[in-house]
Amino acid sequence: MKLPDGPQIPPMLQMTQWVADPVGYMETNARRYGDVFTARFRSLGAIVFFSHPQAVQEILTADARSFDAGRGNGILMSLVGDNSLLLLDGERHKRERKLLMPPFHGDRMQTYGKLIVEITRQVMGQWQAGETFKVRSATQEITMRVILNAVFGLSEGERYERVRRLMGKVLDSTGSPLTSSLLFFPMLQQDWGAWSPWGRFVRLRAQLDELLYAEIRERRENLDPSRTDILTLLLSARDEQGEPMTDSQLRDELVTLLLAGHETTATALAWALYWSQKLPEVRQKLRKELDELGENPDPMAIVKLPYLNAVCQETLRIYPVALITFPRIVNSSFEVMGQKFGAETWLAPCIYLTHHREDLYPEPHQFKPERFLERQYSPYEFYPFGGGNRRCLGAALAMYELKLATAMIVSEFDLRLPDDRPIKPVRRGVTLAPSNRLQLSMCGRRMPGETPRKVLLAQ
Repeated sequence: MKLPDGPQIPPMLQMTQWVADPVGYMETNARRYGDVFTARFRSLGAIVFFSHPQAVQEILTADARSFDAGRGNGILMSLVGDNSLLLLDGERHKRERKLLMPPFHGDRMQTYGKLIVEITRQVMGQWQAGETFKVRSATQEITMRVILNAVFGLSEGERYERVRRLMGKVLDSTGSPLTSSLLFFPMLQQDWGAWSPWGRFVRLRAQLDELLYAEIRERRENLDPSRTDILTLLLSARDEQGEPMTDSQLRDELVTLLLAGHETTATALAWALYWSQKLPEVRQKLRKELDELGENPDPMAIVKLPYLNAVCQETLRIYPVALITFPRIVNSSFEVMGQKFGAETWLAPCIYLTHHREDLYPEPHQFKPERFLERQYSPYEFYPFGGGNRRCLGAALAMYELKLATAMIVSEFDLRLPDDRPIKPVRRGVTLAPSNRLQLSMCGRRMPGETPRKVLLAQ
C-alpha cells in the first residue's frame, strides 16, 4: 500500500533534522504536506505522522490488538531495559499496566499532595535573594525527590542521595540535541572508554543499576507489606503462576518510573515558571486567584482553581514534553480517515502538530491560557499525555505536581528573567525541553496580596 507523501531527502538527513531541530522538521513538513505525511528515518524506517483530530481519535480508540507499540520504543531500551512497561505488548503489557495503575490515582493523591508541598518548600528554601539559578536544575530536584519518595518511600540517606545524583547524570548524558544523537544513531553507541560519550553513559548506568539492585535485594529480604511505596507493591505482586517479578524486571520498571515520573514533570514545571515570568498578566491573574484562597490553602483546593488549570494546560499545549505519541505498528491492516495501511506500518499521532493547528488554537504560537477557559477540547485535540492503552500512567500525578509546585512558587516568590530573549524548545533525549539558557533571579519572598517589588536587583 502506498504511503502518504513526505520529504524526499535521504533518510539519514531526515533523522539528523528530526534530532537536531524536531520543531522545525515537523512544522516545515506540515506546511508542505498537510495533516498527514510520511517521515523516513535511517534507524527507524518510515513513520506516518498524523495531526488531524479525527485521525488521532481513530488510532487512539482502536482495539489494542490492532497494533504493537512496545516494540516501537526500542530506542529507549538502553535507558529502561527490555522488561520496561514501555517496551511490552499484548497481555503482559495489559497485566503490568493494571498492576502499576493504583499508586497514581485515588487516595494516594492526598498523600502525594502533602509530599509535593513539603518538597517544593524545601527546594525553594535554598534560594537566596539576588541569586540566579538554572530553572531546570531546580525543577528536576523537586520532581526527583517526589518520585523517589513515591517509588521507594525514600526521602533521605546515602543510597537515596546517590540514586538521585546518578539518575540526574544518566538523563543529562543524553540531555542535549547533540548527546541525544546517542539514542537515535546506533552507530554512535560505541564504548571507547570512560572519556567517550557512550562509555560515560554505560558506566553511569552501571553505577545506578548497582544501587537499584542493592535496594531491591534488601527490600525483598525484609519485605514490609505495610509500606505504601511502589517498590513494595511490585515486590508483593505475583503472576498467574504465583511467581514474583525478577530482579531485572523490577529494575527496569523502577528506572521507567523514575524516568517518566521525573523528567517530564520537571520540564513542564520549568516551562510553567518561564511563561509566568515572561507574561506579567499571566502571573498577576494567577496570584489573584491563589490569594483568594487565603493562607495555607488545602492542596485539593489549589488544584481545582480554573485559571491555574488553564495555565498548566496551555503550558502542555504550546510545548508538549512528548512530540508524538508512542508509534503504533499495524499488526495486519488498519484504516485511518479512509486510507488503508498494511502490516508493519508505523503510525504516529503528532501531539505537537495537533496542538498547533490554527483551526483548533488560533494564534497557536501565543501563550493564551484563556483558550482553555473558553472551550473544552476533546482528548484528540489536546492530548499531552498520549492516549488509548498507552496513555501516561502518571498523568494525574504529573498534573497534580505541576499545579501545586507552580502555585507555590508563583505565589510565594518574586522572580524575574535576567535575560528577556525568548527561550526556545530543544531536544532533550526523546522529549522537548527549554534550552539550558533558561534562568531566573530570586528577588525575594512575597506575601499574599502583595504587588511585585519595584526594586530590581543590580545587574
